[in-house]
Amino acid sequence: MASPRAFTFKCSPSLAFSTKTLMDSKPRTLRSPFSCSTSGSPQREARSSDAVEGAITLQEWQGWGTTSPLPAMVTKIVEDLKALEKDIDAQMSFGGSGGKLQGDFKVQEDKKHRKTYQALGDSEQKLQFFAARQIACRLLGSRGYLCQKCWLPLEDCMCSNVTQSTLWHRMRFWLYMHPKDFLRQNNTGKLLWQVFGTEAATLCLFGISEHEEIMWNALKLAGKNNVWCLYPNKNAALKSVEDVFGQEPSPYLECTDTKTNEDGTLNFILIDGTWNNSVSIFSRLKDQATSVWGEADFPCISLATGVSAMHKLRPQPSWDRTCTAGAAIGLLSELQLLPEFSSFGFDKQAEALEDTLVILLEALTTRRVRMGRSITRKVRHMSGIC
Repeated sequence: MASPRAFTFKCSPSLAFSTKTLMDSKPRTLRSPFSCSTSGSPQREARSSDAVEGAITLQEWQGWGTTSPLPAMVTKIVEDLKALEKDIDAQMSFGGSGGKLQGDFKVQEDKKHRKTYQALGDSEQKLQFFAARQIACRLLGSRGYLCQKCWLPLEDCMCSNVTQSTLWHRMRFWLYMHPKDFLRQNNTGKLLWQVFGTEAATLCLFGISEHEEIMWNALKLAGKNNVWCLYPNKNAALKSVEDVFGQEPSPYLECTDTKTNEDGTLNFILIDGTWNNSVSIFSRLKDQATSVWGEADFPCISLATGVSAMHKLRPQPSWDRTCTAGAAIGLLSELQLLPEFSSFGFDKQAEALEDTLVILLEALTTRRVRMGRSITRKVRHMSGIC
């Protein structure tokens, strides 16, 4: 077997320092959606009625990067938040990382949601409630503040600099995202559907039943032999891209036998969340695989990754781990090196995604400089780093 192939990231000289970007710490109250502030300050003022009347519409929901119906539980929580606003005569305001509720309203809402959570009957209901509440708050807290496509503050929108590309028609990415990563400015999973489109790179939010049902319906149609997770599962034998696809002739390029009821699409699941949260996400994948296919042995691929440029923004536990977009770039780059896949343009697709990752880093860095924030930080997670 050939030795592992590493890939490198192009990085602008302006990114030769470490940064960390969070949603601004000053509280923000709601105003009409999709409006753009002309001020350099992210603080927003609004009348209470703006927040109460602003229900989440299907158009708004799908504008954030999904093609799914509006989740019923998210709608219910938004309605509950607006009803509480009327009941206690306290206006919703948001701030900090992830659009967290602030002020007196937060205190009252926290009591209510904890009571609701504790009254739920089982762990599945609790997970769905947790996920929906996280997403509802992030949706409301990001209105009129973040661009729906790139999830950056409107004054820092990078969309005009993004070049779209067409992913090979028999490949599909699934961004299995933790709710705490939804609408994060420095999230890199969002770059995949910015570049390849939502049909080629589909968002699936962890704990949102409507999303998970869409993903699993597609995976069942594709068949287990056409599904992989890009995850370093240490509890199973690791397989490289070459181990899986380097056979000659590759069975994955042959026409699908219609008798198997499989559509032949190669599905790659990218777990999009912190390394701590990835454990629970992967565990849920295995549980569902047991239900669907009768076995929990979820097929995983380990990549021969190089150092991701995103280390400068979001340090990983060690240098052999990478961001979500970095994992996708690694897969495309390694597939390109296989003769059977060399004609599908994976090198161009990887380059388009890599260029967009650099654009994101530059946009986040420019914002910090403009706001007078430090662009250096102490290096963390030194264990395992040479």
